[in-house]
Amino acid sequence: MKCPECGYEDSKVIDSRPTEDKIRRRRECLKCKARFTTYEVIENIPLMVIKKDDSIEPFNRQKLIDRVLRATIKRPVKLETVEKMVDEIVNDLKNKLQREVSSDKIGEAVLHKLKGIDHVAYIRFASVYRDFNDVDSFMKIISELSEEED
Repeated sequence: MKCPECGYEDSKVIDSRPTEDKIRRRRECLKCKARFTTYEVIENIPLMVIKKDDSIEPFNRQKLIDRVLRATIKRPVKLETVEKMVDEIVNDLKNKLQREVSSDKIGEAVLHKLKGIDHVAYIRFASVYRDFNDVDSFMKIISELSEEED
């Protein structure tokens, strides 16, 4: 951080306090010992979703939770488990530092997590996400799950 008094480019943080949506830091120049205040703002880069029809829309966490909850209806899966799963997926996507992600990648991430939580919910979500059109599609995914359990 550049000192406003002498222009020296190094300083140390004396005090740090969170405020509403930023962090207030009290600094001291290592050269002239002048003290000054800076504010850090957390940059929130919106995540955009590329849909199957190539349209782009902002990522909606609640929409993803709703879709997963549909798959877990009448299953022993708690809302907290679904929320934690969605948070993990969102964090993974944001950590990749990509501003745009395909809905396919999000769907695959959900399937990967659901497989470890509840197999029925996994099959339900897969049937909509992968657009099953016949009984063979269901049989194939069920046999894959059975083989993995053995």
